[in-house]
Amino acid sequence: MIALGPRRTHRQRRLACSAFQGGITVPAYAAAKGGLAQLTKALANEWAAKGVNVNAIAPGYIETDVTTRASRRSDRETGRFSIVFPAGRWGQPDDLAGAVVFLASPASRYVHGHVLAVDGGWLGR
Repeated sequence: MIALGPRRTHRQRRLACSAFQGGITVPAYAAAKGGLAQLTKALANEWAAKGVNVNAIAPGYIETDVTTRASRRSDRETGRFSIVFPAGRWGQPDDLAGAVVFLASPASRYVHGHVLAVDGGWLGR
């Protein structure tokens, strides 16, 4: 807890983005994502007693300015992504909002070192 004055305290929350799997041709990317997941757990262990929650979000395929072209080309040419995602679509940035709100809220005060997948069911296939 961090003292803010008489009878007022505030728990700090830290979020990171991570992932559970990398790609076949991007081992450095996969290693970096795995490192973020482990760093999240290590910092959570170290800082929990100080009142700091450290958690991460592992987003699935999210349609952004960078990925929009790839997602539309893949769906149009092969239909691949609409088949492999149990949700039947790429994620939208707003799909991450609920996870962020939860992990940043008092509802997650006993959640430490968790990597929350928000992936449209990708890991459950």
